Amino acid sequence: MSKEEYIKLCETIDYHMDRYYNQDDPEISDYEYDQLMIKLKKVEKENPDWVTPDSPTQKIGGTAKREAGVKVTHDVPMLSIEDVFSKEDVVAWVDKVKSVHPDCIFSVETKIDGLSMTLRYERNKYGFLNLTLAETRGDGLVGEDVTKNALEISDVKKILKLPYESLQLRGEVYMAHSEFEKFNAEQEQAGKKIAANPRNLAAGTLRQLDSSVTKERGLKMFVFNIQNGPEELMGSHSYGMDFLSNNGVKTVYHKKCSTSDEIIKTIDEIAEMRNELEYDIDGAVIKIDQINYRNDFPAGSKYSSGHIAYKYPPEERVVVIDEILVDVGRTGKTTYTGVFHDKETGKPARLCGTKVTRATLHNQDYINEMKIGIGGEYKLFKSGEIIPKLNGCVTAPKIIFNTPDRCPVCGSLFVNEEDTADIRCENSLCKAQLSRTLSYFCSIDAMNIIGLGDSIIDTLIKNGYINNFADIYKLDAYKEELIANNVFGKEKGTVKVLETIEKSKSNDPSKLLTGLGIRNVGKNTAKLIMKHFSSIQELMNATYEELTAINDIGEITAEYIRKFFDEPKNRKIIDELEAAGVSMNISESAVTSEKLKGLTFVVTGTLPNLDRKEVTDLIENNGGKCTGSVSKKTDYLVVGEAPGSKLTKAQSLGVNIISEEELLNMIS
Repeated sequence: MSKEEYIKLCETIDYHMDRYYNQDDPEISDYEYDQLMIKLKKVEKENPDWVTPDSPTQKIGGTAKREAGVKVTHDVPMLSIEDVFSKEDVVAWVDKVKSVHPDCIFSVETKIDGLSMTLRYERNKYGFLNLTLAETRGDGLVGEDVTKNALEISDVKKILKLPYESLQLRGEVYMAHSEFEKFNAEQEQAGKKIAANPRNLAAGTLRQLDSSVTKERGLKMFVFNIQNGPEELMGSHSYGMDFLSNNGVKTVYHKKCSTSDEIIKTIDEIAEMRNELEYDIDGAVIKIDQINYRNDFPAGSKYSSGHIAYKYPPEERVVVIDEILVDVGRTGKTTYTGVFHDKETGKPARLCGTKVTRATLHNQDYINEMKIGIGGEYKLFKSGEIIPKLNGCVTAPKIIFNTPDRCPVCGSLFVNEEDTADIRCENSLCKAQLSRTLSYFCSIDAMNIIGLGDSIIDTLIKNGYINNFADIYKLDAYKEELIANNVFGKEKGTVKVLETIEKSKSNDPSKLLTGLGIRNVGKNTAKLIMKHFSSIQELMNATYEELTAINDIGEITAEYIRKFFDEPKNRKIIDELEAAGVSMNISESAVTSEKLKGLTFVVTGTLPNLDRKEVTDLIENNGGKCTGSVSKKTDYLVVGEAPGSKLTKAQSLGVNIISEEELLNMIS
């Protein structure tokens, strides 16, 4: 590997470390991340002169977030544990320890997939230990004070009736499967974004500024280490854990082992427990039980001495396909969903803390390649521990599934899109497309009509109230009927929705263009297009040549726009929207200049005068582009108070860093 490739690998791992530790939103699985780290360690072993303090192998994890709590320096560093991925590596490590200390014994424990927290206790005037501070790991040396939130966790003891001056305990905060499923069910019912997995949700919950949210979500905690304490608890790790457990502290599952065979057997036992536990684990931790022996086995500045963690392979189940659902998206494209059950249990498959019964099957080419059909058996895993995916055919079905000739919703013939694997229903009056199209029209990126979610839209279509965009603005004529039928709830709810519909009439025309659902025209493209036209009507009459003359608008997008507006019924709907009072014209103040043309900005922190939407609009209205993450393509980072990790990333990439005042000076 060249030095340039090595630097690129470091940048890739840094990116994924930030997604996992700081944003609680990983894009790859733990296994995929571990493979990157293994590759990096191998390269650095061959090229030790390349290693710098900024290498991912030298850093512990995340950064402390000022917005989540006050920063606190750890008394005892909260280090990581070095991972191994084969049982041979476990045996080799045990043999190494035994060669120095033949009498060494070990504690084998569940490695819970949560986030670490240290609890500091101090003796109070009554002679008891009082919880005085709870801190997250952060970068291992500096974390966040999350005491208020920790006090809302039922497993965290506020007072310990122990005769010591002080005590520090380290543990893992996690979310049980039942609480995770309850949260997602409530989110889904409310039409809000669901959480990807219990670990991410637990991390975000512990960092909440409002401790009542932490209480509602029912976090739990296991203690897995005594960080600092009296001499009698700092001799044997197992003794300390048992002592805490006997005094009401919830401790991690641990088992004492003397030999390699016992350790491997316990690792296998923990693996078998995995599917029965109410929480996620991703490995087994092996610790030297005699605490004073641990420093004889250092593992570098990043890792705790005297510990290793055996990481289990990614979870995988074999499932049987029961049904294949063909649906039609808002643009007419067919979608395929496989419905299945776990072959072993006959129930929904459980992976990474969630019950899984469905997976996307992409398209007919994918179905053919994977030999997917009713009764077929397939390996199932979670990509990035988030998205369920089939991972190979175990037993092929008698018949491979084939897409029907006609749309299952409206009966129109399906059309194979040229040069792609896509199959579409091109009937724009198809009820399936209509429901999704109208839902998209009302979504936050488009007309932002709160209260008109998918289920309400379906009800309105089913009962004949709406059949196109313009019908939404005629609902006030049915006010009394809507109240009587309880479509939006009682009178108060109905009035609120109708007021939101009325308010949406004054939206910027770019939001209307977004909501029309023209292929390839999302919110950013719509904003770009409407900078070149004074109204929707002017755009409606624009020629193909005028459209392709706009930077970033290609021939295909121009064709889609022309095809949409050339359709008489679509032009009629635009006329009806205008008659209903929906804004079609760009206001004179909307576009002020092109002084920021060609420049890309990212905003971080709290600015003195402008909120996030105001500064984004200001940049875009002056020709600039505003994105959410810092990259090499970023020209300027606009920094306010408490900027977070984006500032560090910008500094490392040499991005220009400016204040709100400097941004305003660029425009004035």
